[in-house]
Amino acid sequence: MRATVYPNTLKGEQVAPASKSSMQRACAAALLHRGTTRILNPGHSNDDLAAIDVIQKLGATVQVDQSAIEKLNSSSIIVHSDGVKPIGSNMHCGESGLGIRMFTPIAALSNQTITIHGAGSLLKRPMHFFDTIFPNLGIEIQSQEGYLPIQIKGPLKPANIEVDGSLSSQFLTGLLMAYAASDATDAVIQVQNLKSKPYIDLTLSVLNAFGWKVQHQDYKRFEFLAHKPLAAHIDYTVEGDWSGAAFLLVAGAIAGPISVTGLQMDSTQADKAVMQALKAAGACIDIQEHTILIGPAKNSAGIAEPLKSFEFDATDCPDLFPPLVALAAVCNGVTILHGVSRLAHKESDRGLTLQTEFGKLGIQIKLDQDRMMVFGGTGIHGAEVFSQHDHRIAMACGVAALFADGPIAITDAEAINKSYTDFFKHLQHLGAKVDLD
Repeated sequence: MRATVYPNTLKGEQVAPASKSSMQRACAAALLHRGTTRILNPGHSNDDLAAIDVIQKLGATVQVDQSAIEKLNSSSIIVHSDGVKPIGSNMHCGESGLGIRMFTPIAALSNQTITIHGAGSLLKRPMHFFDTIFPNLGIEIQSQEGYLPIQIKGPLKPANIEVDGSLSSQFLTGLLMAYAASDATDAVIQVQNLKSKPYIDLTLSVLNAFGWKVQHQDYKRFEFLAHKPLAAHIDYTVEGDWSGAAFLLVAGAIAGPISVTGLQMDSTQADKAVMQALKAAGACIDIQEHTILIGPAKNSAGIAEPLKSFEFDATDCPDLFPPLVALAAVCNGVTILHGVSRLAHKESDRGLTLQTEFGKLGIQIKLDQDRMMVFGGTGIHGAEVFSQHDHRIAMACGVAALFADGPIAITDAEAINKSYTDFFKHLQHLGAKVDLD
């Protein structure tokens, strides 16, 4: 698909998409919960659909709850599970990095041999931690020298282990869930150099919502506590997605004002930190109940004030790099973003991809070890860019187009389906002109 986004101002209200981070964790917890789980506000991105497929392959049954649609005016799904009981010898995680890293330890709770597959960029992402940790948990594993596909045979036997958290917190999420479901009160997980701590907060929040009890000491030692029997029926509501909403909020800051609803201000999602960057850039923000009003700041005469460059540490929220680069491109001066090392193993090498694609738009980006410097306020030029099969690059370029001097055409724009299927439709709803072909 080719998406062409034209310069324009925005107005109106848009509901944030469902959080795939929350949705995928909810699916995992519903699988581990021996009973019935109703998931309200489920996501429908490719990663969400892959998670639903995985839990069905691992023994859960999933149905749409029509009564919820009628009574609550929102969709939900019902998950029935008796624990991890695979119905076959294969499971496929699509292109979801969280899916592959979270569901593999969970699948290992079974004593069946399971081959785990992925697609796209996932085939190039390192999975060496499975080879390192699994033998210590009684799990047999065969991988392609640390890459997919991998074959495992459990059952996982909780033990005291030490995990390197510097590459990704997602593997730790899978271990925490598998240990919690195993009532591993005698086992401790030690973690060194954990990155993306807010994502672990989200994992613990989901576990707690279902009734499991996990505590940590400064994110370095995780212990599993005794708990009451889980309820036979559990309702869980998927949060609005701060990762996807970050693009809407940046769009509002540079081309609004708009209103964004459906986000929790007390969320543990890491990408809620986008609000700090927007404030630092000088956007006009008004937080009301369940609604964020955002637009360019205006002076006493009602004239929009230029946004200003800012400095931001995205080490714990690396998915914010693309929307923040779109924001920084509009800001006057040099914006400095820290945490570039976290970008190498995403859907693309995002540091280089952002440098390349925004360079086509006339925006200079320099990479200096763990820093990215974006030279903004020089003008964004209409051009043709390539998403590099990366959903967040496609969305970042779409947002930048709103402030460009001409249309920006994004090739391979269907990459957005990985996380935010309705992104371009939502821009259109807010008044943007977008051609899709």
